[in-house]
Amino acid sequence: MTDRMPSDRHYDVAVALNYYAPYVSGLTETARVVAEELAARGRSVAVVTCRHDPALPAFERLRGVDVYRAPVLATFGRGPISPAFAPLVRRIAKRSATLHLHLPMLDAVAITTGLSHPRIVSTYHIDVWIPPSLTSPLQIAGVNWSARRAIAKSHRVVVNSFDQADHSLLRDVLRAGDLRAIPAPCLDSSGGTPAYRDGPGTHVGFLGRIVPDKGIEFLIPAFLKSARPDDRLLVAGEHQAVAGGGIMPLLRRLANDDPRIRFLGPLDKAQVRDFYASIDVFALTSVAESFGIVQAEAMMCAIPVVTSDIPGGRVPVRETGFGILTEPRDVDAIAHALERLRAMDAPTRAAHAETARRAFGLAACIDRYEDTLFAWNASQVAREASAAPDAGAPPAVSATEAAVDGAR
Repeated sequence: MTDRMPSDRHYDVAVALNYYAPYVSGLTETARVVAEELAARGRSVAVVTCRHDPALPAFERLRGVDVYRAPVLATFGRGPISPAFAPLVRRIAKRSATLHLHLPMLDAVAITTGLSHPRIVSTYHIDVWIPPSLTSPLQIAGVNWSARRAIAKSHRVVVNSFDQADHSLLRDVLRAGDLRAIPAPCLDSSGGTPAYRDGPGTHVGFLGRIVPDKGIEFLIPAFLKSARPDDRLLVAGEHQAVAGGGIMPLLRRLANDDPRIRFLGPLDKAQVRDFYASIDVFALTSVAESFGIVQAEAMMCAIPVVTSDIPGGRVPVRETGFGILTEPRDVDAIAHALERLRAMDAPTRAAHAETARRAFGLAACIDRYEDTLFAWNASQVAREASAAPDAGAPPAVSATEAAVDGAR
């Protein structure tokens, strides 16, 4: 619902991030679901974001959440350039009890510098990953510096897992304060019909943004290497309105018009349920992954997962045992894992699905976010703020840092 932008409304929490609904990514879905669930519990919630699509309103109320959007002048790589964004965040934050930052975000340092109110909680999703280019080391260094400064200013920091934090380039500043591991919010997407099923063969599925970091260019040849005549690969997700650009031409070349491979495009909520009901194995062969909400949701639907053995992204398989981890970019290993999982029986799938629902259910996630964002006392705030380390001046990007980010 579009409405007039309020000038004096106060909030329990102001949420800041560069992209928000209707843009879809793991980061934006985490922010959206947490914001909407908190609003449903009676909290007043504002989201401040960038107007990545000029057709979107500058202000609207979406499912109980006030959404403010700052105009965008241009984009640089995946990042929107919006001089109005940080001032808008600061203005709304000063009318809020807590500021919730979603990082990495280049604007974070401009938002937090000199900001004495409100309390700051940062969710650090992942070390920034940008496809290698002439400018990517500079972009990585700038975003990492900004995230480091914002984390140092935060009273509390959330990560999806300690595995992710302990392998981060920013692990020193992450571990310096009150660090909490809260798995990303996962929705129950069961109950669909197998509308995308085509024949009796094993159906492998991918759901997510069609971008380089998802490693789909390794999944397609792995499927072709292991597939039988009746098998199918269903690739679903947005490939046009994605930050940094999609890779559909490359994937179509790899598929080579093989009729067993279908590109479904973006799916709505009902279609996502039908998608999960149509597949036997889920594949998330990413080269960079914070958690992988879609793989946890697949597990909750009794679908085993092939996923990359990378920090953060491997946690759902490690915690449930419901799938196989492979080295990133290893086509042979992915093909072998797909072959092994096709034989998993229904009782085993059902037992693992129950484990996944207990581990990643939505209510427990929101309970923990509510405690993290709102359970404070005055002495604790003063103590944590005074103990926050100074992140220092922006460092030059090191060869190790650039190499690690480029390899993910």
